[in-house]
Amino acid sequence: MEHLKFYNLKEQPFSNSIDNRYFYSNTRHAEALTRLKYAADSMKGLAVVVGGIGTGKTTLARRILDELDEDHYEAALLVVLHSTVSADWLLKKIALQLGIENTADNKLDILGQLYRRLIEINESGMKAVVLIDEAQMLQNREIMEEFRGILNMEVSQGKLLTFILFGLPDLDDILALDEPLRQRIAVKSKLNEFDQNVTQEYIRHRLKVAGCEEEIFTPEAVAAIHAHSKGNPRLINTICDNAILEGYFMKQKPINKDTVDSVAINLDLSSLN
Repeated sequence: MEHLKFYNLKEQPFSNSIDNRYFYSNTRHAEALTRLKYAADSMKGLAVVVGGIGTGKTTLARRILDELDEDHYEAALLVVLHSTVSADWLLKKIALQLGIENTADNKLDILGQLYRRLIEINESGMKAVVLIDEAQMLQNREIMEEFRGILNMEVSQGKLLTFILFGLPDLDDILALDEPLRQRIAVKSKLNEFDQNVTQEYIRHRLKVAGCEEEIFTPEAVAAIHAHSKGNPRLINTICDNAILEGYFMKQKPINKDTVDSVAINLDLSSLN
């Protein structure tokens, strides 16, 4: 694409699709990743990551799944797409993700299959981990009780299955539907928006991965990107992506604050309103 060539980019640097090459390990995300790997390795049972929309929860989920060595972990990622999920549906999904092909029709039998499979995984020297993204969608006390029941399955080394839940801040209220479950949270991390310095480094990182070593935004433009996005990674991507296209139309190198402001206004993201 011509606008990418104009800025010496080999590919789109600010796509909001998940690509582990673009994972930016700032302090908060790096700490969260370390905590989650600790929870999985130590068989802690339940780890939770909360953060606002666009703060990088799904990116982090994909990253840790990628980093859990398949020689040592039986790991899977489940994305919850709607809030009408039942406990039976979730149990079947977890069973399928862990390699149980012919799941039973009733809950008790599924739990039995799951227990036997988890024992099998443990005896093979591996650790079972299920990551659940958009976990705030599980708005059901029965589901919380099922999580607690599964976490009661354990051996001397720890829990037979570790859940890592990723969700919006509402997830705290969902987990509180079952107080004994909430008390079982062994590791918890919160993802926040970036400060301005981190926003600048994040932009540089993504440009570098896309093949560009230049500063294609002026310092004032970067400050404007941060102000309009409020440090939200998803919105940073959206503003930068549009600003690169607008900058190309105007043959602008580097892209200035006025262009960023104009893009933010068009996207209804302006901090100037």
